[in-house]
Amino acid sequence: MSGKVASLTLLAFCQIATMALWFSATAVIPSLETEFAIGAAQASLLTSAVQFGFVFGTLSSAFLGFADRIEPKRFFMVSALVATVANTSILATDPGGNAIIALRFITGACMAGVYPLGMKMASTWAGKDMGLLIGILVGAVTLGSASPHLFNAFGGVDWRFTLITGSACSLAAALAINLFRLGPNQTKQPPFDVQAALSGFKIPSLRLANFGYLGHMWELYAMWAWLGVFLDASYRLSMTGDEATFWARTATFVVIGVAGGIGCLGAGYLADRLGRTIITIAAMSISGTCAVLVGFLFGGNPVLLFALCFIWGVSVVADSAQL
Repeated sequence: MSGKVASLTLLAFCQIATMALWFSATAVIPSLETEFAIGAAQASLLTSAVQFGFVFGTLSSAFLGFADRIEPKRFFMVSALVATVANTSILATDPGGNAIIALRFITGACMAGVYPLGMKMASTWAGKDMGLLIGILVGAVTLGSASPHLFNAFGGVDWRFTLITGSACSLAAALAINLFRLGPNQTKQPPFDVQAALSGFKIPSLRLANFGYLGHMWELYAMWAWLGVFLDASYRLSMTGDEATFWARTATFVVIGVAGGIGCLGAGYLADRLGRTIITIAAMSISGTCAVLVGFLFGGNPVLLFALCFIWGVSVVADSAQL
């Protein structure tokens, strides 16, 4: 597939489709708790294992130079295929055992061949629109991460529907990414250098950006991972069980996917014009305020709670691409 717009559109689709696996198990935690009576510790591990896997995958990829030694779209394809197999295998696994945690870890590790690699692939087409371009890709990641909640909302009480749909999307992405064409701005990266990696903490500006990103990601993944559970518990205090479940799942998708996508695109557009630091400070200030206030609306008016969460969804991810 040739041309900047066509290639980036395809890449965005593949990012959305594959990232559906990131929170696929997290989205069905309420259903797993009901059907299998899994405990709080197991529920937490289902989410945390993916994050630990992602960290392991990114560090391993950096040390071994996978992103530079393997053709990007082939690396993306293999990562998506392995993640698809791991996610599908959950269907034959005890939700309360250790095997499912291992499968979630593998899924997270594979995302290192999708999320950061996608950014690198997109950058080969970048000109003066780097902020907007990366914002589009982060928006795709955001929408993909939110999609399991949409699958869950229309899949009824059967959590298997969400996992199967996520796996089908990832498989489609693994095949489609082979049509992607790299842009003209390709560069060969040098081998991994520990001293260069440590410069991220030695150089004051990079150190501040890294710590800012750490705080941002701490909030972002806490919000993305637990918003669905939080809204479900809150809505049940003012709605019937089935009604609360449907609206909690739908609201979670809208907050993470739709609001997050708006935040990514808007911030990327403005960052190219107003500066990344200004946009990052504004986004962090707004999202931090929402994080402080949201607990006070628990069990309150569902519309007000959703409105605040929507603002939170826009701002919580708006600084991601800028950092």
